Amino acid sequence: MNTAPIETARDPDLRLSVSAMARAALRAREIARQTATALVIGHNGIVELLHPDQLPPSTPAVQEPAADYKSA
Repeated sequence: MNTAPIETARDPDLRLSVSAMARAALRAREIARQTATALVIGHNGIVELLHPDQLPPSTPAVQEPAADYKSA
């Protein structure tokens, strides 16, 4: 198993994947608040549901617009 930090990977997609996942998590929290939908979170092998009112109010907002989705 490679124990080098992911930030040192040669593949740029792999190097930037951590920040991409952080942005995706922020966006998921925003959508959960807007739609009153629970988030499924796994932590230390335990799966739990967090409702939007349980999320910390200081969660920063995503700084980029949502993607445009086109229906087929």
